Amino acid sequence: MDPQNLSIQMSKFRKKLIAGNWKMNVLPSMAEQLVNEILDGITNANCDILFIPPFTHIPTLSTLIHDKESVFIGAQNCHYESSGAFTGEISPEMLKDLNVDFVVLGHSERRQYFGENDKLINQKIKSALSQNLKVIYCCGESISEREAGKHKDLIEMQISAAFSGISELELSKIVIAYEPIWAIGTGKTASPDQAQDMHNFIRVLLSNMYSESAGEKLRILYGGSVKGSNAQELLNRTGIDGALVGGASLKVDEFCKIIGAAG
Repeated sequence: MDPQNLSIQMSKFRKKLIAGNWKMNVLPSMAEQLVNEILDGITNANCDILFIPPFTHIPTLSTLIHDKESVFIGAQNCHYESSGAFTGEISPEMLKDLNVDFVVLGHSERRQYFGENDKLINQKIKSALSQNLKVIYCCGESISEREAGKHKDLIEMQISAAFSGISELELSKIVIAYEPIWAIGTGKTASPDQAQDMHNFIRVLLSNMYSESAGEKLRILYGGSVKGSNAQELLNRTGIDGALVGGASLKVDEFCKIIGAAG
């Protein structure tokens, strides 16, 4: 299978997704203003737009965007149980009740700071899908793994473990975000060639795990210091179906430029 031909053939059917991961930023009292300023500042949007705020902001923002076409709300994490004695946790069922559309799972910060492994992430994915939440699954390598030439082996291991027991129908509700750890919040960005190469690798990997059709339909985002100045070059590459944006999603002009670049 030629990954380049595969991506060219189907990329026009994969609507781009620009997702802003706010992480632990923005006070709840300022969230509505930020979203309104971004939506007012968009002049060209031919993509899906996803806001991923802290849990505390979700009820307000969910109400704010509920009638806006192609604008969605996501959550930054969830537990794998639907309820129980898990102090400080949020269940997929709770997120669904708040009209959340997506949940981010497997982010490198969850892996690094909270010890999440692929087995736990697999449990979370299955639980989120059971509540009809869409999943943004994050994967990515460290700089040492990239320099050692082991980055593709690492990504294959992450995806194979995290997607264990996930059906092809369930895969259709998953978006993959390739985020090289060395490019998250560092100001460094994978080159367009590096990003495209990994996106093509992931698409072929999932095509082999499931089917060619599943691989063709899969949306794969790039994340890692995406900003207004590099978004166009990245998003113009075939096979890159959008971006998972960190710090730039908190800046109105920057995020609007990235959204415009997806059009």
